[in-house]
Amino acid sequence: MVITNYASKLGPKEFLTKYRFFVGLNLGWNDSDTYFLECQGFTRTLDVIEICEVTSQKWGDASKGKPVITKLPGNAKSGNIILRKGLTTYASWWEWFEKVETGKWKEQRKNIYLSIYNQEGKERARFELNGAWPTSYKISDFDATSSEIEIEEMEIAFEEFQRQDPTIMGYF
Repeated sequence: MVITNYASKLGPKEFLTKYRFFVGLNLGWNDSDTYFLECQGFTRTLDVIEICEVTSQKWGDASKGKPVITKLPGNAKSGNIILRKGLTTYASWWEWFEKVETGKWKEQRKNIYLSIYNQEGKERARFELNGAWPTSYKISDFDATSSEIEIEEMEIAFEEFQRQDPTIMGYF
């Protein structure tokens, strides 16, 4: 019996670069409003639950038991992401933030995906974020002596963060 693992299906290991990515936001926006310069903050963590027990062993000179701490995985949590892009004449981001701010947040929860590409331009990793909504909006400082582009930044909270299996999704 031959056991084939996930890595052997994909061939040799490939390291992906930071600059070949695409963040998909299906919000009905103008396409030029979804090209991002930077994306940061993707985290998924597990809470640590510590359980303290006392064994029946002798500890030191006392006839008391020895305390033992066991660590167990608890609830999973997702961090917020921060997206940065050049400010355009479209107000799509601001409108999305404003709808959440004025109490229409339930309808504004969206799904987002992050695709990472290899040097050939093929999608090699995909992360899906479900239940996403904006928590903050900001633009960079103004400077009359600068020729840099104005940056628009949005922090987005989300509930789920999953890496999709490329063999199931069919994008390899």
